[in-house]
Amino acid sequence: MAKSDLKQADQKQSGADPDPEVRSKPERRRFTAEYKRRILKEVAACKDPGQIGALLRREGLYSSNLTKWRKQMASGDPNALEPRKRGPKTDQLAIEYAALQKRNQKLEEELKRAKIVIDVQKKLCDLLGLPTAAELEEK
Repeated sequence: MAKSDLKQADQKQSGADPDPEVRSKPERRRFTAEYKRRILKEVAACKDPGQIGALLRREGLYSSNLTKWRKQMASGDPNALEPRKRGPKTDQLAIEYAALQKRNQKLEEELKRAKIVIDVQKKLCDLLGLPTAAELEEK
């Protein structure tokens, strides 16, 4: 019996589902900065023809990975090899603009309420015959 047959027979006995070879949703690989540095050091140590190819096959990498990592390393930025966040970038100006618009709208509503209160106070002073602030300043 082959090794894979033994594994399948063992899984059938335990009632577990077989381990699929291909995942239903592929997961993006993420490489840490120290892993990238280690691979670049190993590539630099390769002297014989074919050693770099063997290293790439062993690690499951592409030559484009090396090219990109070398460019990042040459940029001089100490954090260049750190993994970057994927997806749309946040625009700080747009965030600040939205916050300012929201604050402006809130202040306009407060001003509107304050004007209503002042109008009510004026009308109340007229009804009660009390002097308003403008009349007191004139005297």
